[in-house]
Amino acid sequence: MYSFKEKYSEYLSLFEKRLDEFFARLKCKPQVLDDSLKYTLESGGKRIRAVLTLAVADMLGVKTEDVADLALAIELIHAYSLIHDDLPEMDNDDFRRGRPSNHKVFGVGNALLAGDGLLNTAYAVLFEKCKEDKLYVDAAAFICGCAGVHGMIAGQSADLMCAEKGIKDEEMLDFIVSNKTGKLISAAAASPAVIAGGKYFLELRQFGEDLGKLFQLTDDVLDEEGSLATLGKSAGKDRSENKLTYVTFYGIDQCRVYADIICSKCLGILEGIEGETAFLGDLVNHVRYREG
Repeated sequence: MYSFKEKYSEYLSLFEKRLDEFFARLKCKPQVLDDSLKYTLESGGKRIRAVLTLAVADMLGVKTEDVADLALAIELIHAYSLIHDDLPEMDNDDFRRGRPSNHKVFGVGNALLAGDGLLNTAYAVLFEKCKEDKLYVDAAAFICGCAGVHGMIAGQSADLMCAEKGIKDEEMLDFIVSNKTGKLISAAAASPAVIAGGKYFLELRQFGEDLGKLFQLTDDVLDEEGSLATLGKSAGKDRSENKLTYVTFYGIDQCRVYADIICSKCLGILEGIEGETAFLGDLVNHVRYREG
């Protein structure tokens, strides 16, 4: 009998196996570089982007081994972004996933290099796959675009600018979330569609962007109401640092209503896709009602 928790664990185990294989080959010098890279990658987390990549591939009939390196590259990019986000010059957070942030353990310089190393290694993983088929070239280009200056980096830049200048603008808020959070989740959701020959690519790209918005809505509420124990990172920092977030712009009650609307939108997209979408639907609800 189907169980969301068991299925999530199954996808997670498949990805962790690929990550272990990656670790076995990742031997960097000096040792501090090797340690700082692995510190963030081994810190766990829900691996929701990797799980989403494998789940969408499964739904589309694409083999796990055909997208495992896409999931790995996306997770490496996500890990690099977390290291850089936590730096004093960025979001300035001393904790991540219940442990001291990378820069608190290894110093700002080494943390910067670890983030750079993860990003470059992600691209190396994608380039290696590109040798196999042109579809991987298209998938790699899509993922890199989502992570780059027209995606995640643009969102982070706008986030910093709005905090520094005290900008409170709805259009800018949507830009920040769509790029900083939504684009990489969209990469996870839609890159398997590229490998499937473009099947449901547009729908899954939109699904990923909306799921990213839902993720950020719940994250902003949790930042306001949660604690270090439940979140694994400092709570209440968004408001104290004058961040433009859904909560600081709309308020908590309106955020909950908005989250319900986006949740319904995600589920509606899945209804238009032929295939076994039960897990993806449950994943949407998991993101909506998560507590940490």
